[in-house]
Amino acid sequence: MPFLSILIIVLMIVALIDVITRDDSQVKHLPKMVWIIIVILLPLIGSGLWFAIGREYGDSGISMPRMRRAERPVGPVDVRPAPPVDVRTTEQQIADLDREIEEWRLRDELERRRQDDGDAAAGPAS
Repeated sequence: MPFLSILIIVLMIVALIDVITRDDSQVKHLPKMVWIIIVILLPLIGSGLWFAIGREYGDSGISMPRMRRAERPVGPVDVRPAPPVDVRTTEQQIADLDREIEEWRLRDELERRRQDDGDAAAGPAS
């Protein structure tokens, strides 16, 4: 039994030293002072929690993704999509429109000719 007590005290001291010597940016979820109080008041559970979730491990340690809180905008949020950006000049846009109009005119003419040819091939109705 005394061995278990000594082991818990050693674990608590190691956890306290680790909490105190860590930079604030490497402490997760709670402030350093709260972690120190937890480790002192609950030596076994507090030390375990500190090593499990309280400290930031470096690149060589355990790699766990860190969730960040979404930043909320201060004012009202504009959810409308941004208008499309057209990098063409006005002259280029007009030329494109002219080509499109001409294409539709030619399509209509082809359609009319097909219909006329279809009517002529059917012959006069008797």
